[in-house]
Parts: sequence; C-alpha cells; structure tokens
Amino acid sequence: MGNVGLLFVGAVLFINGLLLLGKVDARAGAVFNLFIGALQVLTPTYLIFTADNDPMKILAASGIYLFGFTYLYVGVGLLAGLDSTGVGYYSLFVAVAALGYSFVNFRLFKDYPFGVIWLYWAFLWFLFFLLLGLKMDHLRIYTGWVTAIQGWVTGVIPAGLLLSGYWKHPTEIAIALAVFGVVAFAGLWPRTRKSPQPTPAAPPPGSVGAPT
Repeated sequence: MGNVGLLFVGAVLFINGLLLLGKVDARAGAVFNLFIGALQVLTPTYLIFTADNDPMKILAASGIYLFGFTYLYVGVGLLAGLDSTGVGYYSLFVAVAALGYSFVNFRLFKDYPFGVIWLYWAFLWFLFFLLLGLKMDHLRIYTGWVTAIQGWVTGVIPAGLLLSGYWKHPTEIAIALAVFGVVAFAGLWPRTRKSPQPTPAAPPPGSVGAPT
C-alpha cells in the first residue's frame, strides 16, 4: 500500500514542479494536492493500525504524514490565497525530520536506497523553506526543476520497481541515486540561476507557491 502512495507522491511532485515553472495553474494544482494529501494521511493511518504494535512498522509509516500534511497545507493555501510563510516554515520542519528518517533507514532498516531518497527529500523541502518561508523567489525555477525531477527519481521510478518486483541490488541503487543527485542538482544550478521567472500560471509572490 505504501508503494502505491509513493507512486502518487511522484505524480504530485511532478505537477508541483510544473506549477513552480509556470506550466500548471495554481488552483488546478491545488486540487491534485488535496487528493494526494488525503491519500498520504489515510495510508499511514491504515499502516499504523494494522502494524500490530510493531514499533519498526509504525516508525516506517510515520514519515508519510510529513508529506500528506504538506500537500493538504499547499492545496488549501493555494485555493484560499494564503501567504506561503506557514508552508515554508513547516517545510523546514520536514527537512530536519527527513534527515532523521534518512539516518533511521541507513542505521535501523539497512535500507540504503531510501536512506539516500530521504536525503533528496530533505534537500527539496529545505528549498521549499527558502522559497516559501524566506521568500527567496530567485530560487523558483531551480526549485521547480528539482521538484519535477525528484517526482520521477524518488517517487515514480522506485514505486514502479518495487511494485513490479525489480527493486534489487540496493547498494548499487543507493550509489547511483547519490551520484545522480549530486551531478543533476549541482548541474541545474548554473543553468537556472539567471532564468526568467515564470509569470503565466505560477501564483504571485506571497501566496503559497506549491511545494511538493
């Protein structure tokens, strides 16, 4: 069940990346955020209730709430035209928590690929904090591309491999993910730093600029 949720996390990250790039209307993106936010709250609730008090299963499911509440917060904020500061500072909380979940995956679960993926998410949510909380709007294009790419790399592709039974060779996958993340996101920075800011579909500064 969690893998199905991961697939749609990839979808909403992709949509929100396009939103930040001015390719998707803010209100249209808000509706999808509400759908996925609801899914990402119901999924961990189900997993926790069926965990039979297994602390490791509960711990693994608990991190999903971080994303579910992000998408709900973004969806409501976009529809209501709220200032983005609240989502921005909540994103800082998520970024710090994601570092903890990365450690848990490396140390307790021995799940090295998801240890790396949680580092991806920590980086992404920290960008949301800078963009939405601190209003560093010059990061909008860069954050949009990072968000869209992470939708595929941390959501759609891992979910597809897990659901089809092809998620194998975890050490090699973790190394490949780490190398790709460093190369891709470092390479994006000089290419997007001076890009013109989107205007048609992106929400105005001061409204919620849709993170994941």
